[in-house]
Amino acid sequence: MADFRNQTDVQKALKHFTDEFDKRWEARRIDGQLHELQDLEADMERPDFWDDPEEARKLSVRKSALEKNLEPWKQLRQELTDFPSLVELTLEEAGGEKAGLEQVEQEFEALESKLEDLLLSEALMSEDDGRDALVTITSGAGGTESQDWADMLLRMYLRWMEKKEYKVETLDMQPGEEAGIKSVSILVKGESAFGYLKSENGVHRLVRISPFDSNKRRHTSFASVHVAPDIDDNIEIEVEEKDLRVDTYRASGAGGQHVNKTDSAIRITHIPTGIVVQCQNERSQHKNRATAMKMLKARLYEMEKEKQMEDMENRAGEKRDVAWGSQIRSYVFHPYKMVKDLRTQHETGNVDAVMDGDLDGFIEAYLKGLASGNDMRASTAEVAD
Repeated sequence: MADFRNQTDVQKALKHFTDEFDKRWEARRIDGQLHELQDLEADMERPDFWDDPEEARKLSVRKSALEKNLEPWKQLRQELTDFPSLVELTLEEAGGEKAGLEQVEQEFEALESKLEDLLLSEALMSEDDGRDALVTITSGAGGTESQDWADMLLRMYLRWMEKKEYKVETLDMQPGEEAGIKSVSILVKGESAFGYLKSENGVHRLVRISPFDSNKRRHTSFASVHVAPDIDDNIEIEVEEKDLRVDTYRASGAGGQHVNKTDSAIRITHIPTGIVVQCQNERSQHKNRATAMKMLKARLYEMEKEKQMEDMENRAGEKRDVAWGSQIRSYVFHPYKMVKDLRTQHETGNVDAVMDGDLDGFIEAYLKGLASGNDMRASTAEVAD
């Protein structure tokens, strides 16, 4: 937050902000995109532009995408250019330096907020970010403790999804023996569901006084969250039947007249990768198999993207941790209250609010870090205890 005591503070803050903005501008090759837009505009003015309708359509779509992407950058740069004049005018009209500086602070914070919003929107621009999300939560070792933790995570995400007005469909749920859940898979439908939820991929760690321990000892529990985009049917993912092990089992339910008396639930294991998916939300085995195959293809699609990214980083001389095994966040209920993301260092002491679905701060911190090109891998050196 800006705190201007005099005009020198304003000038220093403005220089720092301008340098940061120019760095972002250059990293995103905005000048190159502006030149491309100018070339496209020139092409579209040619008399023969529509002689090839298919090519003309592609160029028109590209032009619209460039305009949409570049307009906020151009607008913010213009506001930045005009800001010194705005400061001068504000100080003249405020009737005192203190009052004027307070107004300038508000205007400067508005500039900072616009840049943050711009970076956040750019973190949701990949082809998959607009898709629905397949989310699987799996309890770690530790029996009832971890199974209860997995159930708590599910409740946390469902509260967040409710606030976002997302639609949620439960594809599979394996209840724990005493409490909680062993695993759950849900389909989350809504705008940029995968784009936001990709921040939750990894291992989540809980530290608390166990409600299941009569001696009231402190326990540490783990649960993993895996998020994949719900890919379109037109995306080809080749899966050979010989690589699959398909098991059927009786779906769990409330019982009574609605109990499922047939082995309609499906579990599919992809032998080469060890990926296991399962579905029991339909009474038809055929429909459950189709849904499970879609889940498997989504996981394989995401795995292939991860592999491509790792190959790129290896060629660049970098080593990347396996995301599935990376601890990303600690939730400490005792001896103090703290939720801390080990990738962004974003933290809060309001544990109750987080468990009630207040995740936007963590998600936005991750996306802004991603857009800024920061290393978003979990830090293994610092673990809340």
